[in-house]
Amino acid sequence: MSLAVVMSRSLDGFEAPPVRVEVHLANGLPSFTLVGLADTEVKESRERVRAALAHSGFAFPHNKRVTVNLAPAELPKESGRFDLPIALGLLATAGVVDARRLDGIEWAGELSLAGELQPVRGALSLALAVRREGAPARTLVLPAASAAIAARVPGVDVRAARDLAEVVAALQPAAGPDGAAAAAVRDGDAGPHDATRAGPDVATAGNRLALPRARAAAPRRRSAGAADLADVLGQHAARRALEIAAAGAHSLLLVGPPGSGKSMLAQRLPGLLPPLDEDEALACAALHGLSRRGDPDEPSDERPYRAPHHSASAVALVGGGSPPRPGEISLAHGGVLFLDELPEFPRNALEALREPLETGHVTIARAGRHAHFPASFQLVAAMNPCPCGWLGAAAFTGRTCRCSPELVARYQSRLSGPLLDRIDLIVEVPAQSSRELLGAPPGESTAAVAARVATARERQQRRQGVPNARLDGAALHGAEALEDAARVFAQAAADRLGWSGRGLHRVLKVARTIADLAGSPIIGVGHVAEAAQYRRTARLGVA
Repeated sequence: MSLAVVMSRSLDGFEAPPVRVEVHLANGLPSFTLVGLADTEVKESRERVRAALAHSGFAFPHNKRVTVNLAPAELPKESGRFDLPIALGLLATAGVVDARRLDGIEWAGELSLAGELQPVRGALSLALAVRREGAPARTLVLPAASAAIAARVPGVDVRAARDLAEVVAALQPAAGPDGAAAAAVRDGDAGPHDATRAGPDVATAGNRLALPRARAAAPRRRSAGAADLADVLGQHAARRALEIAAAGAHSLLLVGPPGSGKSMLAQRLPGLLPPLDEDEALACAALHGLSRRGDPDEPSDERPYRAPHHSASAVALVGGGSPPRPGEISLAHGGVLFLDELPEFPRNALEALREPLETGHVTIARAGRHAHFPASFQLVAAMNPCPCGWLGAAAFTGRTCRCSPELVARYQSRLSGPLLDRIDLIVEVPAQSSRELLGAPPGESTAAVAARVATARERQQRRQGVPNARLDGAALHGAEALEDAARVFAQAAADRLGWSGRGLHRVLKVARTIADLAGSPIIGVGHVAEAAQYRRTARLGVA
């Protein structure tokens, strides 16, 4: 009888909890039993491991009763990442590798039938989990392609392996009787023995491995030639609102007829935002690596920009499935989520955005399981003022809106009051005449506006550590610094316009951002007055 324990990790939402892969060999009827709440992909590892061992020159214990336990039993396990730990556990029970050399090392990798290691999903999540648990001596072994991505996480010893034979060779002693015994077992001449009777241990896990340290993949840099804000002619109010939204990470709704420039403005917002820092880039890349959409999970300093079609379901936006996967709001974490034709989205999908807009994360609840994903995104939405889109545009386009007031009200009511109450800036983007389009000088470039945005963000970071849109509770009141006259003005506006408590707080956050752009340490009446203009629009019935 023999037993070997190999450490690995599963994926549970954004987390990667540890998994003990226990391999037990016993006499009895030949069988291979895998337990521990494994899905079909994991159960199929039996055939992959069997073929990989044979093609790598190792003997599979055909005449033994093999039991593989993936602990803890209540944690669901998926994907083929457990192929490598299972194969190593079988080789450890057979004496091919020293079981003590497996201590302090975590393994993940899917095996091909020829023994080659295939990339695994969520490599960055595995490395981030190792770092969060504060185990600097822990070594993580991954397939070469995945290891290059995971090596971006500082403080984690990541090793790259190409195939099973290379891993086994890296674990065997250079010389001595154990090496001879291993060679014999490799040829299928030796039987299983108690793996705990191996030779003396080595000081650290890294010293036991002759595998090369993974070289971190070079991060993708912000692409040159991105859309420039100077391409947007006119629309001074909308450009100003876009700058405020970028400076404070505020949500923004653009309302206007077709062709007025709403999508152009939204597409230029990412260029105004400061680059991601190292931790933000790793978190964004890890979320993309958890998705099945084929998104790259190489870290990048460019903020994500997601623009799902209005036919997207609530699950596509928020996340879900079995096992749960991140949705568009999580894939936009740290960046921009652009929802064009906002009223055309399913009502339940829009209502599902309300909580993530407030909390910055989403929890997907299933029977007996919860998956947590970060979702600190910046919402930018666009919509027409009526179903035909030409309400109020007749003076410039010659097209007259034929929608009845009831039809307009029904169309605008697709956006609920609670959702609109969570949007900081609501701006009208009117149609422009040909004279305005052809005679207007180019506006400020993205670089010029981005410089002011970066300065305002630095002020917020020094003062409170987060953008103004993320302020809440005591942090909000500590950052306000309202003039007495501005406080009186804000109270009068809130009473007259019927702002909710959330609405008043959001106006003050926007006013704080406007003051930061102006370089003012306190919020004046002018700052509150400008912020109040973005809080009301008669056509949407918002106040």
